[in-house]
Amino acid sequence: MPPVSRVVIVGGGPGGYEAALVAAQLGAEVTLVDSDGLGGSAVLTDCVPSKTLIATAELMTEVEGAAELGVEVSHDARAAVRVDLARVNARVLRLARDQSDDIADRLEHEGVRLLRGRGRLDGPDRVVVTGEHEESLPADAVLLATGAAPRTTPQAQPDGERILTWEQVYGLTELPEHLVVVGSGVTGAEFASAYLALGAEVSLVSSRERVLPGEDADAAAVLEDALTRRGMHVLAQSRMASVARAGDTVTVTLTDGRTIEGSHCILAVGSVPRTPDLGLETAGVETDERGFVSVDRVSRTSARGVYAAGDCTGVLMLASVAAMQGRIAMWHFLGDAVSPLDLKKVSSNVFTAPEIATVGWSQQAVDRGEIEANQLMLPLAGNARAKMQGVHEGFVKLFCRPGTGIVVGGVVVAPRASELIHPVSIAVAQSMTADQLAQAFTVYPSMSGSVAEAARRLHQF
Repeated sequence: MPPVSRVVIVGGGPGGYEAALVAAQLGAEVTLVDSDGLGGSAVLTDCVPSKTLIATAELMTEVEGAAELGVEVSHDARAAVRVDLARVNARVLRLARDQSDDIADRLEHEGVRLLRGRGRLDGPDRVVVTGEHEESLPADAVLLATGAAPRTTPQAQPDGERILTWEQVYGLTELPEHLVVVGSGVTGAEFASAYLALGAEVSLVSSRERVLPGEDADAAAVLEDALTRRGMHVLAQSRMASVARAGDTVTVTLTDGRTIEGSHCILAVGSVPRTPDLGLETAGVETDERGFVSVDRVSRTSARGVYAAGDCTGVLMLASVAAMQGRIAMWHFLGDAVSPLDLKKVSSNVFTAPEIATVGWSQQAVDRGEIEANQLMLPLAGNARAKMQGVHEGFVKLFCRPGTGIVVGGVVVAPRASELIHPVSIAVAQSMTADQLAQAFTVYPSMSGSVAEAARRLHQF
């Protein structure tokens, strides 16, 4: 019998635990080293907690629109329905812990050895574990999945009480009177939208002309209009210089000298990789200028036998991408069938109100001439189900190749857009034409009917 491959994985987030499950399935001897809790930031401090918080915010958004549907709450829905943030956050943390425990149970059931401690490369074929458990582990392959941490600056240091990173908000027991969110990317926009729905006064500091500068411009405009109409203060082209606290007041000073005073501040100014002290140089693992581990499309680093996955690589920092990178790494190392990572088939979502979901080629890429594509944008205002539910904002946008009609991208702006993007994702992944997408039956009335309708209208192209 051939010798059993020894795989050591450093980091228990989606990139790490999904890789461990694949490696175990393919017969490898797998050890997973983790120091912060299985599930990583995705489960413990980021995706699962934030989307659980947002689930409560979604309910509050629906309550605000109840009167239009004939449900009388009071003249002021926010005053009639109050959020108990302590209970909300207790539920958030409980669900995160439960999900982490479920992952541990699954790994142990599949025969993965779990070690609590910090892993460090000692050359490309050995991992030294320190901390709670100390051991030197020989490895035929190593996967680094150590994730990333919230970026801070010397001028804006979190204190965990009123100046917070997005990992620290779940300790709040009372709703902020006035929350200042610094950063209008995905994380900043999500928290700003959520706390606005929960009933807080919110100011969003954006260094760019609009919120979500990396997303579809039409979608970002719809979101910004919705947020400002609901009372958010959006400070465009405003860059933070410093954040300071005096008692119960937090002051955000902008580079132009203006100041914003609030009760709390969330810093959402990017991420830094957790790659220091990993022994990368001694193992020959290269990083980019920001410290992210450089990988190819099958997750290989520059060191033979060393792979990396997830946020520590800086490759489209999504839990779904991290998980796929980890799986691909193990499929590649253990000789199973593998397709290189294709970012043009990745669907993503911004969990604001409304949500923004995207897949494939973007409007920006089309405008820059990176790909030739016909496009069609269909507002949801004409959708029967949208009218029934009191939805006035949003649209479906599709991109297809001229001549062939193959769908290469799409955008959905709507409540639960994260669910509505799936048929478009299938079309992109399977190189379906707009006609094929249009000819699939949809339920009437349904929001998804607008996806098929947009595809039908593309037939003229």
